[in-house]
Amino acid sequence: MLSRTAASLYWLGRYIERADFIARLIEATVRLDVMSSRPAGEAAWQSALAVSDTEAAFVASGAALTQTDVVRFLTLDKSHPGSVARCLGRARDNARAVRTALTRESWTAINRAWLVFENRTNVDGTSTTLMLVDAVKNEARSFEGAVHRMLRNQSTWFIRLGQAVERADNTARLLDVKYHILLPEGEQVGGVVDRDQWTTILQTVSAVTAYRWMYNDGLLPANVIDLLIARSELPRSLAASVEETVELLGLLAKRTGTHGEADRMARMRSARLGRTRSGEVIASGLHQYLEAFIRENDQLHGAIGRQFKFH
Repeated sequence: MLSRTAASLYWLGRYIERADFIARLIEATVRLDVMSSRPAGEAAWQSALAVSDTEAAFVASGAALTQTDVVRFLTLDKSHPGSVARCLGRARDNARAVRTALTRESWTAINRAWLVFENRTNVDGTSTTLMLVDAVKNEARSFEGAVHRMLRNQSTWFIRLGQAVERADNTARLLDVKYHILLPEGEQVGGVVDRDQWTTILQTVSAVTAYRWMYNDGLLPANVIDLLIARSELPRSLAASVEETVELLGLLAKRTGTHGEADRMARMRSARLGRTRSGEVIASGLHQYLEAFIRENDQLHGAIGRQFKFH
């Protein structure tokens, strides 16, 4: 497989995963702001910008910190890489470059998602916002299902590798921002707002039911952190993403004979995470742990590019 083909498949996976995550983040923030026991207001939308790493771009845009402006910025604004429309446009461009490596179903899902946002200039109201994010989530699920029905070959593995790397970054950022930014000043830890926000975190990664199945002592922040860091049963946990990255790099190494820096980094990270206990992470500093994880994930991304000669 040509390096540029591998790169397009890998980035296709990353962009689809990012678009899906931003859509989920918007949905959860809308519900937190509108349906929680107390309105979350600016704090919730500030946290959505922080999770998506778009705060600086949003400030530069001059828009107000309101639901309408933040939703438009995160869905339709193509001037920055953190919007759904920009991600879907990039995903479609990469998919077109490797069209013959994809099935009709996978291409159709990407194209349908792109068409939802093409030529749309505004988002009017909460109901329209939720309809838009539902459309993105549905097409992302369709794409993921199509990928899992494709031949298990290099094309599939590079797409899934991009998804796994992106998913790890998203979950780490989500946990980090909640722990340090989202709770409004003066609100009690464990209070109504805090519980609503931890529930929102679980909703963003589709883990509300999983949490109830795995923990019997109610909603506790320590348990949410444990689920999202250490429990590989949850597909969007750090542990699951790390394990999948090791597996996919191993499959690519066997098929291509390309083995190197990225494999070593991924295996070392997996071994380290396997020894990690969430209680120790909380005691020693969750923020520091997650910052280090995000840096290491970015370094692994760079190593993957070097190993497979992405350009």
